Amino acid sequence: MSTAILTGMPPAGSSLEEDLRSLGFDVRVTADAAGALAAVPATERVALVDPGFVGHVHALRLALTDPRFPAAAVEGALTAQPDARPSLTRALSAVTDAGASLPDAVAARLEADGVPVHRPELGVLVAAVPDGDEARAKTLAEVGSVDDEAVRLRGAVKSRDGFFTTFCISPYSRYLARWCARRGLTPNQVTTASLLTALIAAGCAATGTRGGFVAAGALLLFSFVLDCTDGQLARYSLQYSTLGAWLDATFDRAKEYAFYAGLALGASRGGGHDDVWALALGAMVLMTCRHVVDFAFNEANHDATANTSPTAALSGRLDSVGWTVWVRRMIVLPIGERWALIAVLTALTTPRTVFSVLLIGCAFAACYTTAGRVLRSLTRKAKRTDRAAQALADLADSGPIAEIAAGSLGRTVPGRAYSAPFWAVLAAASLLLGPLVAGSGGTWRAVLQAAVYAILAGVAVAQPLKGPLDWLVPPVFRGAEYGIILGLAAQSGAPGALPAAFGLVAAVAYHHYDTVYRIRGGTGAPPHRLVRAIGGHEGRVLAVTIAAALWHGQGFTIALTVLAAVIALVVLSESIRFWVSSGAPAVHDETGEPA
Repeated sequence: MSTAILTGMPPAGSSLEEDLRSLGFDVRVTADAAGALAAVPATERVALVDPGFVGHVHALRLALTDPRFPAAAVEGALTAQPDARPSLTRALSAVTDAGASLPDAVAARLEADGVPVHRPELGVLVAAVPDGDEARAKTLAEVGSVDDEAVRLRGAVKSRDGFFTTFCISPYSRYLARWCARRGLTPNQVTTASLLTALIAAGCAATGTRGGFVAAGALLLFSFVLDCTDGQLARYSLQYSTLGAWLDATFDRAKEYAFYAGLALGASRGGGHDDVWALALGAMVLMTCRHVVDFAFNEANHDATANTSPTAALSGRLDSVGWTVWVRRMIVLPIGERWALIAVLTALTTPRTVFSVLLIGCAFAACYTTAGRVLRSLTRKAKRTDRAAQALADLADSGPIAEIAAGSLGRTVPGRAYSAPFWAVLAAASLLLGPLVAGSGGTWRAVLQAAVYAILAGVAVAQPLKGPLDWLVPPVFRGAEYGIILGLAAQSGAPGALPAAFGLVAAVAYHHYDTVYRIRGGTGAPPHRLVRAIGGHEGRVLAVTIAAALWHGQGFTIALTVLAAVIALVVLSESIRFWVSSGAPAVHDETGEPA
């Protein structure tokens, strides 16, 4: 139970006490705020509220119940979670002249002492402490003129989202979110329902029948509706949690990749017995590499200064023309457009067509976004920070072999502005050109090329990654690692090799997504012992090329399967341990960026 301390008796007719109780607060009315605060257990959230507060209930909800912020305030109301309680106690004791509003004075004192106090954007919502009966009556009239519930529903939807999500899903999914909230359902339950629906859709696709494909398409769309609903429910009811952050961050990829696998199984079981596992794996590789480009670029420029890029200025001017905003959001195939495309094509065409169109669309989107970001990076004058360089190094996922190469040969190579991406591209070329172009896959020459890749990859990350294009290093490494697994599995012709490679890439991709969300949460990358345990990207490349040289046929499939199982077990165990721990961040995507 949370406690709200009203610092005096509210005026006659005020609904403030009732409003606070509706938000889950135990209300105590007292003139001795310090004494009342001391009586509240230190493990509880506490709020200080001016008895003269006038405003919308949702304004109080935004300020007093959001679990993501240790301290938050609006005019006339302040809250502190257990972590900020000591600071609140000190600030309250330091305030000797509260003036008109004690909560406002204490909030100002907290900020003066360096304690961050979140102040939610209220928009048209009202939160005020009017002085006098006339001002109070005017404020009450302002409250009555705004539909609190309509604002709350609008606020449940991301401010920036794709065209399909904005116009085809959110207009009704927000009401589904409210329905769920009124029945006590949690965002995590809706997220789980979305995953289960997608898995059932994948199972329908795996039947290989036209009826199964139609059902799969319909269920995939419904899964996306639930996927939108869980976030809207979290924003509507402010039910943010660490577990929810982890589920939301990982289930989207699990659903999409499971559906790819279902389509591939369905194609092989259908009347044509079409083998599209290579296309399915190619789609997963392309999608993951594209996301790594997004993540790496954003981390490289997270706190960069002096953005003078004319490309960014042009983008800003285009955003002022309404229709261009939606076109630019659609052509990058964000998750809404992508899932709609997959669902419709699944219902109407064949799995081969689905993957072919998806690969073409995603390849265009990847080229469009990457080219724009390269131009921005080349034309901007910015100084990147140590934090950004460390984030890129963590995203590179270098293992012990690359570390040794970086500490030895890498130190002898002079670092220049474009050295890191040059050596990364050279490393990828040395790895991929032989097996994929010259046909050396499955030979010991490919193993030698993988060893050269490992050494050059170490050279690429030997210097701090602060160059204009250094954010390209992680996606180049991802493309090289995933590409060699796909290429060797396809060339081997071994029964089951491509499905096993699909599982291996999925396990490794989970590790890379997990790294991203930890960095975004401000807790840093996974422990280095985990990266060492799974070999780093260069270690896994060596392991796969050695397996291809040692075993052919069914033996290679078994090797890929065992490697996938081991990596999945190690990575998932550490990930689950972290995300259910008290130190994990409640990271929720509010940006609407394509996923």
